[in-house]
Amino acid sequence: MPRPNRGTPEKSKDFMGSMKKLLQNLKPWRVLLTLGLVLAFISAILSLVAPNCLSDLTDTITSGIKPNISENTIKDIMSNPNISYEDKMSFQVTLSSMNDSSDTTKLLKKIDELPSSIYDIIKPSIDMAKVKSIVTFLTILYLLSAIFSYIESVSMTTVSNNFAKNLRSRISVKINKLPLKYFDTHETGDVLSRVTNDVDTIAQNLNQSLATLISATTLFIGSIIMMFATNWIMAITAILSSLIGFAFMFIILMKSQKYFMKRQKELGELNGHIEEIYSGQSIVRAYNNEENVKKEFNKLNEALKVSNQKSQFLSGLMQPIMGFIGNFGYVCVCIVGALLTMNNVISFGVIVAFMIYVRLFTNPLSQLAQAMTSLQSTAASAERVFEFLEEEEMTLEHPTMYLDKNKVKGDIEFKNVVFGYDDTRTIIKNFSVKAKSGQKIAIVGPTGAGKTTLVNLLMKFYEINSGDILIDGVSTKELSRENIHELFVMVLQDTWLFDGTVRDNIKFNSEDVTDEEIWNACKVVGVDHFIKTLPGGLDAKLNDSDSVSQGQKQLMTIARGMIEDGPFLILDEATSNVDTRTEELVQKAMDKLTEGRTSFIIAHRLSTIKNADIILVMNEGNIIEQGNHEELMKLNGFYAELYNSQFKK
Repeated sequence: MPRPNRGTPEKSKDFMGSMKKLLQNLKPWRVLLTLGLVLAFISAILSLVAPNCLSDLTDTITSGIKPNISENTIKDIMSNPNISYEDKMSFQVTLSSMNDSSDTTKLLKKIDELPSSIYDIIKPSIDMAKVKSIVTFLTILYLLSAIFSYIESVSMTTVSNNFAKNLRSRISVKINKLPLKYFDTHETGDVLSRVTNDVDTIAQNLNQSLATLISATTLFIGSIIMMFATNWIMAITAILSSLIGFAFMFIILMKSQKYFMKRQKELGELNGHIEEIYSGQSIVRAYNNEENVKKEFNKLNEALKVSNQKSQFLSGLMQPIMGFIGNFGYVCVCIVGALLTMNNVISFGVIVAFMIYVRLFTNPLSQLAQAMTSLQSTAASAERVFEFLEEEEMTLEHPTMYLDKNKVKGDIEFKNVVFGYDDTRTIIKNFSVKAKSGQKIAIVGPTGAGKTTLVNLLMKFYEINSGDILIDGVSTKELSRENIHELFVMVLQDTWLFDGTVRDNIKFNSEDVTDEEIWNACKVVGVDHFIKTLPGGLDAKLNDSDSVSQGQKQLMTIARGMIEDGPFLILDEATSNVDTRTEELVQKAMDKLTEGRTSFIIAHRLSTIKNADIILVMNEGNIIEQGNHEELMKLNGFYAELYNSQFKK
């Protein structure tokens, strides 16, 4: 079956609540965060100032290349006593011809032919001092904007990375404080997703979204204010032309959403199918089912292709539409601006400014949409991470006693123990038993009888509801979990080897262990020969995916138990995953491991516990039979039925 989607949900159940918690957890970096957001705001403000400066620069240059023939200039010339009557009449003739002619070249030629007394007054002249001043100001403006943007980026990156590091550290600490119940009721993939995917999502989006949100909002509102302050007609033109385009984009987004959802669903189904077939490849081939598998794959693949094409086609329209919105806005601004310029309502520089304002208005809208989407994802991830961090931890301990594993006698007693995973179902019911030092206590029973639960209670992975468990007469309630774990050696059916050398895997958490001690433990369990065949021996690199047989892995874990050397031993179905031949080797190794230890052995293969001192037969949380193998067989009860069912001829 396809696995459930373990990724981050698209939307948070409580967006505001999650964002509030997120901001509260950002308090240690509030100075850097505030700095980044303030600089994003200032950088946006500087971007809003630039268009008006460019407008002034444009007007200064355009006015400087035209002759100065304003009404005031004409009056000054005609009333100037230093200009001769002939020159004034020549000027009037030129003015008259300028009104009658549309040939710019001829007009400029006529101006050049004017007497010097008049030409010097009306000749084109660019105010270079003003141009220099504006250019200098713009250079400083853009330079400051670039510097502020860089500092803002560094600040937000520092905040997001440090915050992510802090979250991972808190999660790591939290994992060690959570009760085993949590891991029994939550998928491993879900926990890993919170530690990796969700934290990464928060870090990435935090780095981009908050600053973008501030900057885009400032640019959006600021551009509207600046446009209306410059010219309300041009402002309405720019806004309406852009909103028409965004209306089309919104419609497309609504249409594409269902295809994106369908694509994700079909992608999950295809991945699940591939994973399923990959893991069961031998079964598929054994039953000659390749053709049906291929047909199913092609069906899922084709469905995904169709959904992907539709979603990608619609999403691909976004960029052209954004380009259309911008270009359409430019066209409208140019047309209306030209009309207003012809009527001397605005200058040419205002059109230049509005061309920039159109971009400053349209871009933030798409940025705001992206930022809000990212914040939704951030809130969802934050909700999952904080939910994990707020999980109920193991009860706070107040140990009053400490048992030295080198001085422990080895007696264990269960006294009227009652336990249930919740209030609705009791697993262990009034359980009582005594185990003396050095005894082998086997626990058998059908699945769900409470065998593993009993071991978990003994290890204090779970807290008992009532009753007591005593170690050498001392209640486990008076001992710390760490102290109890020091006393026990565990060998489970699920073997585990981590990335590291054979030496590291065997000595594990034991300190000051010599190679000689490791080799002795390996010889006792019979895995020394295999280790010698590995390149590097004890220095050979191993991990759980290496081509090491299940039996060899199990023998290594038993050697690990020998090194640990605790007074108590727990064997939880340690031979269930090995073949009969390997079982003999593992059984011999376990016999060596149990020597001198009080041992609790959980087994499905009853042949492995025939030599146990006490066999506890459990069913539905109760001990229904108790004794050694011979005694229980004579009873001809539940145990005898289980044993005989495994050895029927």
